[in-house]
Amino acid sequence: MNNFGGDFWDKKFSPKNFIYGTKPNIYFRESLTKLNPGRILMLGEGEGRNAIFAAIKNWKVDAIDFSRTAREKALNFARENSVKINYTLSNLEDYIFVPNKYDAVGNIFLHLHPTIRKIVHPGIIFTLKKNGYLILEVFEKDQLGRTTGGPQNFDMLYSVEEIEKDFSSLKIISLEKKKIILKEGDLHNGETVVVKLFAQKV
Repeated sequence: MNNFGGDFWDKKFSPKNFIYGTKPNIYFRESLTKLNPGRILMLGEGEGRNAIFAAIKNWKVDAIDFSRTAREKALNFARENSVKINYTLSNLEDYIFVPNKYDAVGNIFLHLHPTIRKIVHPGIIFTLKKNGYLILEVFEKDQLGRTTGGPQNFDMLYSVEEIEKDFSSLKIISLEKKKIILKEGDLHNGETVVVKLFAQKV
């Protein structure tokens, strides 16, 4: 999800297959399994692979994206797995973050224009409960020019320094830039450079 409109993402998510696969992101899976189930907010959730994983693990899941096609696929996927998720259609800049609501927030490959980021990142901190956790993995700026995932827009890619600054009020448990091999469907596939963050609101 980024600053392209809903029509762009509806078209992108239109194939019957899941373009980023059906398995959860590895970093999200590994981080979430360290936590006790509660209520989680999944931002820019797309086809629902991470939200459904969380629901299977007994989390109460709220998801948000602005693609109707992605939402439909996610809700069908949830039914197939006999779980429920609450999936809201909204632009993130218009989304109202409720204070102190969530035990965790998942932000997996959500790439936003810096002007929208200034709204969403403080919103994440605002909506976390005390002792709540943020799980974030995004493409790093060195991903520019690679065809293995992420926007080809330098400003919409991230650096460790930007993430550290945006979430400086959280207790950073781990934060790193890392080169990894992604195997997530057709569009996240191959060597990539990412930033990973696991942090807690204290």
